[in-house]
Amino acid sequence: MVGRIGMRSARLLLAIGLTVAQAPLASVAVAETLSDAMASAYKHSGLLEQNQALLRAADEDVAIAQAALRPTLNYAISHGWTDPNTSISGNSAWATTASLTAEFLIYNFGRGKAAVAAQKEIVLATRDGLISVEQQVLLRAVKAYVDVRSAVENVQLQGNSVRVLTQELRAANDRFEVGEVTQTDVALAQARLAAARANEASAQGNLAIAREEYRAATGDLPGTLSAPPALPMTANTLEAAKGIARQRHPDILAAQHNVAAADLAIEISMAAMKPALVGSAETKWQDVGGTDFVSNSVGVALRGTVYSGGKLSAEHRKAVANAEAARAGLHQARLAVDQGVANAWAQLAIAAASLEATERQIRASRVALRGAREEAQLGSRTTLDVLNAEQELLNAEASRITAQSNQYLAAYSLLSAMGLLTAEHLKLGVVTYDPEAYFNTVKSAPVHRVSPQGKRLDSLLEALGKN
Repeated sequence: MVGRIGMRSARLLLAIGLTVAQAPLASVAVAETLSDAMASAYKHSGLLEQNQALLRAADEDVAIAQAALRPTLNYAISHGWTDPNTSISGNSAWATTASLTAEFLIYNFGRGKAAVAAQKEIVLATRDGLISVEQQVLLRAVKAYVDVRSAVENVQLQGNSVRVLTQELRAANDRFEVGEVTQTDVALAQARLAAARANEASAQGNLAIAREEYRAATGDLPGTLSAPPALPMTANTLEAAKGIARQRHPDILAAQHNVAAADLAIEISMAAMKPALVGSAETKWQDVGGTDFVSNSVGVALRGTVYSGGKLSAEHRKAVANAEAARAGLHQARLAVDQGVANAWAQLAIAAASLEATERQIRASRVALRGAREEAQLGSRTTLDVLNAEQELLNAEASRITAQSNQYLAAYSLLSAMGLLTAEHLKLGVVTYDPEAYFNTVKSAPVHRVSPQGKRLDSLLEALGKN
């Protein structure tokens, strides 16, 4: 009996040794850091590329509004048969006409300039929207990273549990053979081992899911992930965090630009009710029955709307309503950002408290398990007591894994809520998208593929595509 108990103790010590030895192995091989994961997400995100293209489209709206203030030059060529007076015989003839007409805006009560200014505000709002998308992309990468690490640790934890419970089952069988325990103790050990194997299979499945999410977030399957770095710096107090968020969060900044654009839309709708002064010049050449005619004209026209069925008034009321909606949207954005900061702050505090509590729980559970095993050898504890102590330790270690993941996710969620979760602020070392480059190239409305500016635009688009 002593020999069998000695073998059982040796097996248990071997299983415990494997549990302790395997934990640091995952942290020794350092391959990919959290910063690497976020950098990969930034470079491979189709969502970012989509919104960068939408920003370039908004830049072109500025060019379109700018072009409306410039002269236009149009031509027309026609050829047809004409009979100006059917009562006169032989008066019909084939006629060819060519004309070149130039029109230019002289004054329209600032409507054109307000349109350019409004489109610039929309561009700024779109830029802030792009930053908001960038934060979503990076936060998804953070979550994918910590989820993979948690899943790997859970697989190791459940695997170690299976190995320990396998040894417990062997020990229970040994003790049953010598009459120390009953068949009930063996059945309990078998049931716990079966449950541990089911949990191990579930953990492996969760790891496969986490790996696929990591690939979706970053563009590649994860290799060996290093331990996360120290928690990022946020703010000392909740109010300080809210103050930073109100100044930096892209949702608030975008809403402010939308309000400015809506106010300019009101000015545009009011100016649309007033006339516009337009200058024109035209050169026309005609060939009627072999006879050439050339005429030139220059003039100024005052154009306005006397009655449009209430359309202009409706457009003005619509602009006022849109401005009111934009202001309400700004108010909602501020409330949402404040709530997001408060929630992230609370989640960070909860995670820190949970982590501290689970550390104490693990230490106590280890002491309890060691005592239960020793007492079981002396006959004062049952197999069920040992199994329960092992389960308590397993639950505590699983809770610590969850608390660690929640702490990192809450810290970066707080950064996002403050508007600071950007590649630039985190110094990820990636080539970031420069919204000014494309805007500065197209804001003066260059002639695409014709002027030197258009050629530079082609080069810029090609470079953006390569990056």
